Amino acid sequence: MKAITTSRTQSDGPRRWRWRLGALGAGLLCAGSTLAQGVGDTRAGREVATSLCIQCHQIDGTGRDPSRVPPGFGAVADMASQTALSLRVFLQTPHGDMPRYQLTPTETDDVIAYIQSLRSR
Repeated sequence: MKAITTSRTQSDGPRRWRWRLGALGAGLLCAGSTLAQGVGDTRAGREVATSLCIQCHQIDGTGRDPSRVPPGFGAVADMASQTALSLRVFLQTPHGDMPRYQLTPTETDDVIAYIQSLRSR
């Protein structure tokens, strides 16, 4: 039996995979940033925050002291670690003495958009 030969060298394989992974990563980054820009209605998010969160949190963005418990939305917005994903996980996970609100996906998007709108520039 004769071995089949190709013109590619063994080093072409890893190079091709690195290129594919890089292209996939770039595509995901672009898709993620595009999706993040259009998610949520800040006005509706403020309404949800006014009805559910204002009893404990400063929701207007003036509360920027990160050591305050519970923190104001301005302090939450200014946390370097805050992303839409981290806020979503936080809002859907029981924690501390915070009431267990069952926000709809739209309400969650709106609250996230509102909190992110409070970031100090």
